[in-house]
Amino acid sequence: MFFTRKTEKRQNGETPDTELRSGPTRLCTKCPNRYHVGMATKRIVFTALFAALTAACGFISIPVPGTPLPIVLQNMMVVLDGLLLGPVWGTAAVVLFILAGLIGLPVFSGGTAGITRLMGPTGGFIIGYAIAALVAGLIARRPVIGKKAPVVRLALAALCGFAVMYIPGVFHFMKTMDKTFTETMALCILPYLPGDAVKLVLSVVIAIPLRKSVAQFVFQADADETEGEVQ
Repeated sequence: MFFTRKTEKRQNGETPDTELRSGPTRLCTKCPNRYHVGMATKRIVFTALFAALTAACGFISIPVPGTPLPIVLQNMMVVLDGLLLGPVWGTAAVVLFILAGLIGLPVFSGGTAGITRLMGPTGGFIIGYAIAALVAGLIARRPVIGKKAPVVRLALAALCGFAVMYIPGVFHFMKTMDKTFTETMALCILPYLPGDAVKLVLSVVIAIPLRKSVAQFVFQADADETEGEVQ
């Protein structure tokens, strides 16, 4: 009886149910809601993971004598958040990281936390983290399966991400410490430019291979929808 129905469906040009249930996109074909909920869960998990990685980078903190800021990997990680997750989810990862610090988790550089850290002289740089992820993500764009982002675009995204990161930090430091622009640049920007240049190159080198993996694991649903529209 089963095989008769299956044969009749083929003769009528219909696809048998067993074939609809097979293949990598079976949830999208039979249960689209379950499929998209699963992909949304993946994106939330990856967002939390990148937020945790951003926090972990803050524990590697090297003080610079005569300056208010230590050398950390967090500024490179927030740029990577944008390069790998795109503007929406990359910024969400950084915002989640900031919120974790505001509620008392020791995620800021040197294991610090709290609203006082954000309102302090160097708190503007933490706000700049979110802007950096957004700008880097907007320029680099979200990873897409089968589409390789040009290295020049990734490099430009990283450069702009690092550049805008300092804007709120500089102005906040000038206001809270009553420093001139020249003094602030000498204390908070110039000593870190060589290291940031190295981090910029590393962020691009890391992003190139990882964007392909992120596209496959995090943004597969978008590729399936595009294929469905083409078909």
